[in-house]
Parts: sequence; C-alpha cells; structure tokens
Amino acid sequence: MSRTPAWLIFLIALLLAGAAAAADPAPPPAYPGVGYQELQMPDPAGGTVEVGVWYPVGADAPLTVTYVSAYPLQLAKDAPVRGDHLPLVVMSHGNGGGFGGHWDTAVALARAGFVAAALTHTGDNWRDQSRAVHLPERPRQLKLLVDYMLGSWSGHAAIDPGRVGAFGFSAGGFTVLALAGGEPDLSTIGPHCTAHPDVYDCQLIKRFPGAADAIARAKPVWTHDTRIRAVVSAAPAVGFAFGKSGLTGVTQPVQLWRAEQDHVLPHPDYAQAVRDALPSAPDYHVVPGADHYDFLPPCNAALRRNAPVICPSPAGFDRAAFHETFNRDVVAFFVRTLGN
Repeated sequence: MSRTPAWLIFLIALLLAGAAAAADPAPPPAYPGVGYQELQMPDPAGGTVEVGVWYPVGADAPLTVTYVSAYPLQLAKDAPVRGDHLPLVVMSHGNGGGFGGHWDTAVALARAGFVAAALTHTGDNWRDQSRAVHLPERPRQLKLLVDYMLGSWSGHAAIDPGRVGAFGFSAGGFTVLALAGGEPDLSTIGPHCTAHPDVYDCQLIKRFPGAADAIARAKPVWTHDTRIRAVVSAAPAVGFAFGKSGLTGVTQPVQLWRAEQDHVLPHPDYAQAVRDALPSAPDYHVVPGADHYDFLPPCNAALRRNAPVICPSPAGFDRAAFHETFNRDVVAFFVRTLGN
C-alpha cells in the first residue's frame, strides 16, 4: 500500500483544487434549503478550532458558491436557521482530514432537518500532523464542539439538547466511540504494531517515536459526554484497543460500518473488533467491494487529478451509488434514534 501520508494527500489536493476548478466542466451542485457556516470555535486549551455547520434554512434562501474542502458547492451561506427543537449531529474526521471531509453526509442530514457540525481536529488535520497520535485530544475536542453548538452558536436556540448524535470515520470513528463512553487501552497498540507493522496506524505511530508509548503510560483520562444519544462509526481506527471492558460504557444505539476490502485498517482488528466487544449488537453494515477511502465522498475532477490515493475504488465498486445508500442509511439511523 502507499506510504504517502493522508495529510499530505489532502494538502496537495486542497492547494491545487482551486486552480483546477476552472477547468472542471461540471457546475457546482446546488442544495436549496441547506444553510452553511464556517466558524472558529475557541478552545480553552489554546487557540481556536475550525468548524463547519450545515443546517435547515428556508427553501428560498439565496445560494452562493463556496468551497468546502476541495468541493465547490451552492449553499445558503450564513442564512438564518429554520425550525426549532432540531437534532444535532457532531462529526469527527479521520487522520489528516478536515471539517469538510464528509460534506455530503452533512448535507443529507441538514436536508432531513438536522444540524450537522464538523470540526477540524487540532494537530491532526491536513495542515498539521504534530499531534496525530495524541488520541485523547480528539474526544475532548469533539465534546467542546457539542458545548459550543448548544451554548454559543448563533442558532443554538433551535437545537434540542436532548437529541445529540455523533458521526465519525476512521480516527473519527474511534473518537465518537470514546466520546460515547468507550475506554480504550492504548497499551495494546505496541503489541499490535509489533505483529502488524505495515498497517496504516502503525506506520503513522512510527513517525512519532516514543509518543504513543508515553501517552499510554500516562494512562489518560478519556473524555465522555452523556449527551451523545446515538453513534455512527465508520471504519473505526484502533478498534482492537477497546475490548469488551472498554466498551461497556457505550450503551447508546450504534451504527457500525466496515469496508469489505479495507486495506488501510484491515479486517478483523478494527470494525469487527468493535462489533464483537459492544455490549449490544450494533446496526452493522459490511460494504461489499468497498475500500477504506470509499467512506469519503466521491472525488470531483480536481481531486481525481491531484489525490490519486484517496479517489480510486476497487474494480466494480460504484462510490457515488454507495454514498446515496450510505447517506440514506445514516440519516435513517439518526431519525430512528434521535427523531427529526
């Protein structure tokens, strides 16, 4: 498999996408009724955290073309939120990603009457990988996003604080399980990587000698949030680290996804390990023929030219068709568990 770091792939793609967009003949897709904001959320630990928010607005709200990651989209930017007692879904991206990494799922949620808020994890994003192995920081930051959306966001009065869910992919899939009550044992990572040195997470850890071991020895206190009422976890990283005792606190409904041909986080140590350890059977989906990056939205022309690692799917797999099903099933799960 490629050893090109995910953060570098995204960096190259995002830097080149703007210049390449002019040559892309496809017009930006339009999403009437979907509002969009980009924000900076203060972090008590220092600095700010980048946030994207998708939410319901009036069908007549004017649309403007805006870039979400490398995708030009027509959205009702900064339009006032429409509705009340709306459910909230917070979203956590994978290693080296950003808040726009699952924009199509966020749009689907907003069209179904949800507020979807995604953050760019500090120190683990396409610009900055300096804290990529500091896993305890991720659920702390995601809880901060819940706090912000319910208390400080301009539209917070429209959100029902009793209906909050969490969505995550890869390292984000790990993050939402931890936030929901999971207690991973990071001391299991060393033996795992001794046995499987070539898998993606172990290759990532090698770039930060000693850091993961030091974090494990410190026995971190994991951040949980009892407001999380439902969880969608796709291809969760470090799934093996939870074990049965580490997931006893995850009593919420869980929808769990695995790509059948995942070469980045291969079966059975990740999604399957989580499924086996959850105290109640999840809504489990194995996607035939899919690879890891198929959980990311279908690439546009700019990304196909400039991010060749994340764009191809296995032969015969239709990522666009899958995302129609994936987004529909994710939305349906949150409707069942949170209402809309």
